[in-house]
Amino acid sequence: MARIAVVGAGIAGLAAAHALREHEVVVVEGAGRIGGKLSTSDVGGVDVDEGAESFLARVPEGLGLARAVGLGDEIVHPATTSARVWARGRLRPLPPRSVFGVPANARSLAGVLSAPEVLRAAYDLAAPMPDDDGAGDESVGALVGRRLGRAVVVRLVDPLLGGVYAGRADELSVRATAPQLAGAAGSLMRAVARSVPVTQSPAPVFASLRPGMGALADAVARRSGAEVVLGRPARSIERLAQGFRVVHGPTTDERWVAADAVVVAVPPAPAGRLLADLAPAAATELATIEMASMAIVTTVWPSDGLPSATGSGYLVPPDAGRPVKAVTFTSQKWSHVGAPGSIVVRCSLGRHGDTAVLQRDDTDLVELAVAELSLTCGARGRPSATRVTRWGGALPQYAVGHLDRVARIKAAVAAVPGLAVCGAAYEGVGIPACIRSGQAAADQLLPMLRADRR
Repeated sequence: MARIAVVGAGIAGLAAAHALREHEVVVVEGAGRIGGKLSTSDVGGVDVDEGAESFLARVPEGLGLARAVGLGDEIVHPATTSARVWARGRLRPLPPRSVFGVPANARSLAGVLSAPEVLRAAYDLAAPMPDDDGAGDESVGALVGRRLGRAVVVRLVDPLLGGVYAGRADELSVRATAPQLAGAAGSLMRAVARSVPVTQSPAPVFASLRPGMGALADAVARRSGAEVVLGRPARSIERLAQGFRVVHGPTTDERWVAADAVVVAVPPAPAGRLLADLAPAAATELATIEMASMAIVTTVWPSDGLPSATGSGYLVPPDAGRPVKAVTFTSQKWSHVGAPGSIVVRCSLGRHGDTAVLQRDDTDLVELAVAELSLTCGARGRPSATRVTRWGGALPQYAVGHLDRVARIKAAVAAVPGLAVCGAAYEGVGIPACIRSGQAAADQLLPMLRADRR
């Protein structure tokens, strides 16, 4: 039986450990718990996710892994997905049949955009750009702004991308974040119309787990059979005559794991440091991936405390000048969350490059959330319970050229037999994408490990 060290106990690293469970696996994690951004804790007597609260149900990896580790009966779907966006002074419905804010037709933009702005967007249909317009990579903001006008970027694309990546449309790669739009021949809106059917599938788009997403990390770790070492940051990976040695912990208490193979499943900066000697070209590329920080303020209100809270939540574009970028009415979106007579709300703050708001203390962040809910939902009184969760450097930014950068990283790592990387920094920040990344890292190593056993 081979021995594999997995550095990092986020969902990508745990998925890799689970896929490698036919071997002996040791997971080394610097934090005091597993799960990374999958964490559930109590707020006023209610268990509420601190980070990711759901995953795409129309791709197989999230549902598949949840069922594989015994959580099939705990899968739940949203009670409502009716979301809105703050536009032109009030909350307005998001256009249906859209891809990251780009609609299938101009009429659905009425209300969110002014009449002249709708006409500008409709020009995409009347005089579409040349077929070679999308050649190569560029930012989502540049592509959509050129085709439909800046109003669509500012009021729709920016807040939607900000919710997923905590990034900005003018900085994020269209090939990496919105591949449905990349290289679209002719009209962008017609491309969306072709990709989003008029009659939506009855299958739910999103899913979650009744005990919270932290349960997925716990179940995957348990079913993997891996030994998990917590509170011991990996300091270096050394190449031996046969295999590797992963050194972890402080210099005053140095320990190591000898392994036949290593999966590096940590964010870009620590991954680069660990790979500096083994794969210097990969380390150089990893150093160029920037990260965004964010905070989530969770509040619990009496049921009459938010009289205008309807639907699943809403988004706030950056040009609104408010620190809160997204609001989720968690107990309305998920019927299993909350207690009778209360409403649970999560407010998200922080965009790439906007660090000032996150330097405020927890009390200030709560006040910003309360002020936001007072403006949009007519909040009355004060929340009965609050929690502030900070995610420093949590979300990688997929800048223009990101996919080419990832290809260079993967090639440099693959040149070192027995070494693999995975995580949100590469080919998707969502839970299914991270699971897929971890499973792909395991698939890369398994043929070598099986050959060695023979």
